[in-house]
Amino acid sequence: MQETSQNRSETENEFSIKLNPREIADKNFDTRLRGFDKDQVNEFLDDVIKDYENYIQEVDRLTRENQRLIRRADELSKQLTVAKQTGGMNKNSAVTNYDILKRISNLERKVFGLKLDNSD
Repeated sequence: MQETSQNRSETENEFSIKLNPREIADKNFDTRLRGFDKDQVNEFLDDVIKDYENYIQEVDRLTRENQRLIRRADELSKQLTVAKQTGGMNKNSAVTNYDILKRISNLERKVFGLKLDNSD
């Protein structure tokens, strides 16, 4: 599985586009005696240009979305780290507070319990 993700990241880093929509639109072909119908070729190239522009827009949108999600994941990771650290502190302080309250309760029982017993 590591090879697949490694190959994918290498492919993504090497990704390049050879032609842009303007180069496709401006491309001129030599004419031959028995060449293709120019209208059909132009219509086909128009479709290719539209698809290419849509493809570029989608790549840009996905790139922005990917960057946004990476930033959000980083924020959540930082929040989780802080929450873990804070949670550990609160847990320790809760134990400390519980111990203090328990000691006070024991002292009150001893001090006030003896007074109550002496007054009877």
